[in-house]
Formats: sequence, C-alpha cells, structure tokens
Amino acid sequence: MIIGVPKEIKVHEYRVGMVPASVSEAVAHGHTVYVETLAGTGIGFSDQDFIDAGAQILPTAEAVFAESEMIVKVKEPQAVERAMLREGQILFTYLHLAPDPEQTIDLVNSKAVCIAYETVTDDKGRLPLLAPMSEVAGRMSIQAGAFALEKSKGGRGMLLAGVPGVEPAKVVIIGGGVVGANAAQMAVGYVQTLLYLTVTSTYYVTWMRSLAVLFSVYTQLKMLSKNTYLKLTLLLVVYWLLVLLHRNWLLLK
Repeated sequence: MIIGVPKEIKVHEYRVGMVPASVSEAVAHGHTVYVETLAGTGIGFSDQDFIDAGAQILPTAEAVFAESEMIVKVKEPQAVERAMLREGQILFTYLHLAPDPEQTIDLVNSKAVCIAYETVTDDKGRLPLLAPMSEVAGRMSIQAGAFALEKSKGGRGMLLAGVPGVEPAKVVIIGGGVVGANAAQMAVGYVQTLLYLTVTSTYYVTWMRSLAVLFSVYTQLKMLSKNTYLKLTLLLVVYWLLVLLHRNWLLLK
C-alpha cells in the first residue's frame, strides 16, 4: 500500500501522523510511505530522519494526497485537505464528527473510506487509539490546573504542593476512567490529598480497588450514584461557563 503523511495544518497542531519508527515498520512490511516535507519539524524530526527510515519526501500536501492510497494524519482534515480526498482513498485520523457537521458532509461527499481513531475497538471492546489521548488529557489536567491557580493567571495564588508551613491543595477528580486515573497519577506527585469520585457499578468497584492499591497512601476513594455524578458534572460545566462569561465581560469593559 502507498501511505501518505501530510504536514498537519490545524492551528497549534505540531504532531505528525507517523514518526520515523512507524515509517520504518511500514516499509519493512513492504509498504511505500510518502511524507510531506517538514511534516515532523514540530516534534523534532527532520526530513532526513524520515528518509533514513525509508520514506520518500514530497514537496506539498497536494502531492502526498495525489500519490497515496491511504492518508495518515493526527487531527481531523481541514477544508482544504478534505477537498483533496478522492473516492476509495483511505483516511486514517482522529475525526470527532459529532460537533462538526460540515466536515461530516464533506467526508461523505468525498466517497473516501474515513476511519476515525477514536472509534477503533479491540477484541475486548476497548479503544486502544483513544486511550493514549485520554492519558495525555488526564496528565495535562493537573498541569493546566496548577497553571490556572497562579495569581497572575486569575487564580487564587495557590501552590499545589505547598511549602513547609503551608498546606498543599486538595484535588477533586470526578470519574475514575483512563483520564481520571492518569490525573490522579500526576496529582499524587504533588503530595496533596485526593478525593476520588466515580460512578457506582460493579465494573467501577473493581476498578476502584485497583486505584486504591495504586494510590492508597495519598488518596481517599468515594463512591457516587450516577445521578449525583451527573449533577456534579453539570455544576462544574455551569461554573466554568460563568467564569468564562465573567472574564469576557471584564475584557469588554
């Protein structure tokens, strides 16, 4: 198969659909890989790195789309990219179609075979391509929260880990899935108390036992009913909407 890897063009997207190691693996299995020039510079890979792995470098995204049977990306194709898809061509990337009807219509009209990473399941019903993104989201949530707590960023001026004589913060994590577990893994590194909230079910009881073993020194685990969980989630959404509206109002004054 001829695989094409264009440079990502979505704002603030620096990743690339295939790194040199994955290119090398594909080439070893008899596939041809075309990579758009400078596609990997955002994460530290040069064109020469891809060439050394067995890829061929093409000068433009148009050339990559035209020559390839399958396009491998990271983020959903932008309008200019969707216009380059053709009937029968395979698109393999994150799509997130639910909030994007325009993209959905364009992909249907292209008659390409579009496979979303976030819908690929394994033989146990798990989502192996979505899980890494959930891991990243969970770990970054603590980092982002610490950043937002800084006084200069509009926060309370709180240091998550505290200092001698000053208590550390308390972190509340709602949900005990991949995102929540990875958030907890990061949070315990700051040595603050965690209150872990999750939905009541047989699956979650088993999962919480695992979390208790992993985080028992630092973590309090509590169960919530589904209704309480949904109410808390809704309250958090409303709270952050009000915060955003307040900040926008201040900017307009």
